[in-house]
Amino acid sequence: MSKTEIHPQASVSPEAMLGDGVSVGAFAVIGPHVHLGDECKVHSHAVIQGPSKFGAKNIFHSFSTVGGDPQDLTFHGERTELIVGDGNTFREGVTVSRGTKKGGGVTKIGNDNLFMAYTHIGHDTAIGSHTIFANAATLAGHVTIEDHATVGALSPVHQFCRVGRYAYIGACTVITQDVPPFSRVVTERETKSFGINAIGLERKGFSEERRKNLQKAFRLLLRSKMNTSQALAKIREQLADSADVIELVQFIETAERGIVK
Repeated sequence: MSKTEIHPQASVSPEAMLGDGVSVGAFAVIGPHVHLGDECKVHSHAVIQGPSKFGAKNIFHSFSTVGGDPQDLTFHGERTELIVGDGNTFREGVTVSRGTKKGGGVTKIGNDNLFMAYTHIGHDTAIGSHTIFANAATLAGHVTIEDHATVGALSPVHQFCRVGRYAYIGACTVITQDVPPFSRVVTERETKSFGINAIGLERKGFSEERRKNLQKAFRLLLRSKMNTSQALAKIREQLADSADVIELVQFIETAERGIVK
């Protein structure tokens, strides 16, 4: 059996239960009624609250708060739980809430899930196994996420919604309805360029002449009826004496994913 290691500056409740090979870093807090399975690793400054039960080999990174009280105005300290399987990773700043009485009282998480930094898992949520939550993905209460689903960065999922198996939600996508299994869902991209960063460049000491040259280049690039290659050729022809413009042209010519226009 592996030895359990608790840093002397960690705070572990006497009412917590730690399995074999658990390690707890400095300033980590493990509250009462927390059961950590074998070989869980709690990094410094992580907080785990209960009642909650975790399987083996879960990893809690710094400043994650797992098993906290639900963010629900109807919660008044009732006994509710968080139940988590094996091999999950909770990265920095992740928050996971326990259930509420009205929602069944339990938040459930399966096995081998990755919760990237600042993910929020709301109360009474049910998450399967082998899912990925990118940075700042946010689940409201009562959400169901099935196995192998991916929720993109900065994507909120409305309460009571379901995300089916193997579904993929792209970054910055707002989910207010169920996402079918095997599907790919993403918000339509409407990002556009509106010319030079005029005020910013002036504040950084760009002369009026430098700014005017860049404005001419962007007008050819964005407002002419030429395609990008034609516009770049015209820019080189008319503004070759401007080092800023040449830098712009070279940047565009080496873009592997295209540019925002």
